Amino acid sequence: MARIGVRIGINALYLIPGGVGGTEIYLRELLAALAELDQSNEYLVFTNLETQPDLVPKQANFHWKPQAVHARFRPARILWEQIVLPFEAARYGLDVLFNPGFTAPLFSPCRQVTVFHDLQHKRHPEYFRWFDLPFWRLMLWAAAHRSRRLIAVSEATRSDLLRFYSIRKDRIAVIHHGVGPAFAQLDRSHTESYLLCVSTLHPHKNLPRLIRAYGRKKRDFQLILAGLRGFHAQAIERLVQELNLRDSVRITGWVPREELYSLYARARAFVYPSTFEGFGMPVLEAMAAGIPVACSDIPPLREVAGDTALYFDPLNEDAIEAGLERVMSDGQLQERMTQERRERAQPFTWERSAAQTLKVLCDI
Repeated sequence: MARIGVRIGINALYLIPGGVGGTEIYLRELLAALAELDQSNEYLVFTNLETQPDLVPKQANFHWKPQAVHARFRPARILWEQIVLPFEAARYGLDVLFNPGFTAPLFSPCRQVTVFHDLQHKRHPEYFRWFDLPFWRLMLWAAAHRSRRLIAVSEATRSDLLRFYSIRKDRIAVIHHGVGPAFAQLDRSHTESYLLCVSTLHPHKNLPRLIRAYGRKKRDFQLILAGLRGFHAQAIERLVQELNLRDSVRITGWVPREELYSLYARARAFVYPSTFEGFGMPVLEAMAAGIPVACSDIPPLREVAGDTALYFDPLNEDAIEAGLERVMSDGQLQERMTQERRERAQPFTWERSAAQTLKVLCDI
């Protein structure tokens, strides 16, 4: 391969297609935007055995480098990342290694940039399985201190990095996620009577409170929960059964992007009751589509939605119920805020995220 520009390695070893939620969307969209933006630098994308070559843009300066490790077996993936990946970085003469999924090699022959999507393991360790928590504590501490630069996806995440780790503020760049143009182009002329929540079924997503608030009385609309089956999936399904809501609460599991677009296009309103977020990509997607949004009053979602969402206290079921009732029934609220939401979402583009990320990668 002829040497052109900066040689950038992409550490995609963490990616399990359909298994890591928003961080998969982040990486796929960012790589596609980098390919549109940059024909000068060279990209080597290191993947695992679960990831197909469709992750890697077809552009000539992007190269697929599959590795002989399964990401689903986390100990093997960690060892490969820590031992083999540095040798691969040296073998290919990388100038910088970009780690978009929290973790990074402890010893690297080149400079590193690592993305922190959140610090949930610090803020809410109770949401982690006992055998996972030591991994998160060690590996993220190491990544934060061994990387030359860190990318935080929100000001809230940067604040957490400064709070929990002894690192300089100037080492952290805040680069927001983007939202694809497909959301703004959705045809919403034929909405249906359902309230949409796009969320992984994890404890911090606060879905039991949402379901209990929804199930307090008979509704004339359905609640659709779309997203990856996480640690809390079985408990949520049991709750739906206990409350006799199987006919009115639909749990889809992970859905392909085209099906997700269809769900957004037809939803009357959108709800997001999470108690903790690093960014809140589903809220941004709903805003870009012009969907009325009711969501938790927490700093990352305020950072994304500004004054264009209806906020509620995520720990108060009465507040959640009031929020979902209003967002589904208040026609004036829906009409007034549609354009405001779309305008608020416009600056959040993957092109902008890619340009800012490229600047960090090339300037360290």
